[in-house]
Amino acid sequence: LQTRLQAGQGYGNTLKCVLTVYRNESVAGFFKGMSFPLASIAVYSSVVFGVFSNTQRLLSQLRHGHPDPPQAPALTDVALASMVAGFISVGIGTPVDLVKIRLQMQTQPYIEASVKLKPSVPGFPVYRGPIHCFRTVLQKEGIAGIYRGAGAMLLRDVPGYCLYFIPYTLFCGWITPDGCISPNPSSVWLAGGVAGAISWGTATPMDVVKSRLQADGVYLNKYKGTLDCILQSYHNEGFKVFFRGITVNAVRGFPMSSAMFLGYELSLKAMKRDQTETNP
Repeated sequence: LQTRLQAGQGYGNTLKCVLTVYRNESVAGFFKGMSFPLASIAVYSSVVFGVFSNTQRLLSQLRHGHPDPPQAPALTDVALASMVAGFISVGIGTPVDLVKIRLQMQTQPYIEASVKLKPSVPGFPVYRGPIHCFRTVLQKEGIAGIYRGAGAMLLRDVPGYCLYFIPYTLFCGWITPDGCISPNPSSVWLAGGVAGAISWGTATPMDVVKSRLQADGVYLNKYKGTLDCILQSYHNEGFKVFFRGITVNAVRGFPMSSAMFLGYELSLKAMKRDQTETNP
C-alpha cells in the first residue's frame, strides 16, 4: 500500500488503494515483492541494532571509561549511534527496497502523455521474481542502478533512526519503574511502538522520494536524481505529495517496531543470562 500510494497513479486515499489492489490482484497483490525483504530482514535488523548498540557502547566507554555505565545512556551517544546505524543501513537496505518496489510497481500503468515506453508496456510484468529483477537491474544499470535512491534513503534513514532510537530511549526511561535495571516487556512494547510511529511518520517525505526514484526505471526514467524528483513531484502535485502514505507508515510503524524492540531486548536478556550461567 505504501509503495502504491507514494509512487503509483490513481489510488487516492488508503481505503481506495486497498479496494483497488484487492479488486485487480486479489489477496496476492498485498504480498508482492515480499520474498526478498523476508529473506534479508534478519541480517538487516541484526546489522542496524548491532551497529547501534556497539557504537553506543563505544561512545559510552570513551565518555565514562566503561561500556555499560550505571546511569541512563546520554542522548548525545544515542543520537550519534543512531546516525551511524542509519548510514550503515543504506548499504544493505537500498538494493532490497529497490527489488521490492520494482516488483510491486511493474504492472502499474503510467498516466503520462507523450512518453515513449521502452522496452515493455505498462500492465505486463517485466521481472519474473526477485532474483531475476536483481540480475536484470544489475546487467542493465550496473551497481548505480542497484543503489538507485540511496541518497534519498540516506536522507530518510539518518534522521529517521534518530527519531527511532531517541524516542524509544526516552519513553523507556519515563515508563520504567524506579529501581528497575531494565525495562519490562510491556514498557519495551509500548515505547518501541510509539518510537516506530514517530519515526515512520516523520520519515514519510523522503520515503516518498525514495519510492519514486526506485520505481522509476521499470518502463521509463523520469527523474535525474533526488533533487530532480523532489522538484518534479512538487511542481506536478504540490506539497501534499510528500505526505502520501503517511497513515500507512505511522500505523504499520507501531506493531512492527514494537515487535522489533521486544525481540531485541528479550534476545539480549537471554544471551546475557546464558553468558552469566556459563561464566559465573
